[in-house]
Amino acid sequence: MRKLAVLFALMAGPAFSAGLEIQVAGEGANGTIQIDLLEDVAPGHVAQITELASAGAYDGVVFHRVINGFMAQTGDVQFGKDPSNMRRAGMGGSELPDLAAEFSEVPFDRGIVGMARSQDPNSANSQFFIMFAPGHFLNGQYTVVGRVTSGMDVVDAIKRGDQRTGAIDGAPDVMQTVKVTD
Repeated sequence: MRKLAVLFALMAGPAFSAGLEIQVAGEGANGTIQIDLLEDVAPGHVAQITELASAGAYDGVVFHRVINGFMAQTGDVQFGKDPSNMRRAGMGGSELPDLAAEFSEVPFDRGIVGMARSQDPNSANSQFFIMFAPGHFLNGQYTVVGRVTSGMDVVDAIKRGDQRTGAIDGAPDVMQTVKVTD
């Protein structure tokens, strides 16, 4: 009976354990960032991110908003692929539906990956951000979707933007490729 209970518990858990491998290039960062996606914390968000990454939607997307001591934001698959025209970067998303919030008890510490959204908590779509430093004021307000397991040195080297707005002056760093890993 106990073996059967363990089997059911395993079957009820996440069907996969996914991650992302992001190759970054630019004036600031050059290298690989490995992210462990937390499907047990935010299954809907992880499913959408892995679907977009598997389709190549994140390849060539810029880091469009980078604030020193806070975070680096990317993932605008609609308007974030033209480094020479950043006017609309950060305003778009994918053709997939927006997601309902999946808030958790996981704190926004250094290396945490969160989903960007508008003022509506249920508006996350494709954009995400990586924390340079703890930002506990975000706890319970944004969905945590993963954590950097390797490559924080690359994250730390991402070209910074304006300290107030995060807007990048000149050419932004780019996610050249984003692959789903097991």
